[in-house]
Amino acid sequence: MLFIGVAFPAASWPAAFGWLVVLPIIAAVWVFRVRTVVSFDGLAIRRLLGSEFVAWEDVRGIHFPNRRWARVVLTDKSEKSLPLVRFDRLPVLAAASGGRITDPYAAAAEADRTAEEERTADADREAEPGASSS
Repeated sequence: MLFIGVAFPAASWPAAFGWLVVLPIIAAVWVFRVRTVVSFDGLAIRRLLGSEFVAWEDVRGIHFPNRRWARVVLTDKSEKSLPLVRFDRLPVLAAASGGRITDPYAAAAEADRTAEEERTADADREAEPGASSS
């Protein structure tokens, strides 16, 4: 669709709009190339130009600055961006990391479940016959 949108101006005036044909090609390469792959060994980071691998031993933590892609903090206190990893993908990232990254959603759900079990146990103890009421 993007290619068709830029093909007509490029064909009608190639000297001025010929460069527009490059935009859909760059967009397609970006879609197929850019990603973050989480494995047992570490994080494989692929960008439009270049790739790198970060071993789990080098990871100190992850943070999410101002609604942008996640950034991995390394043991030398440098940071690297993790393409396409946003805060809403944190549960998937935590599961794929094998527990190396904690999932705050799961921790909150576990705390809620534990609190509910304690409330239920307290209510059951109070409802037992022979329980003293003071």
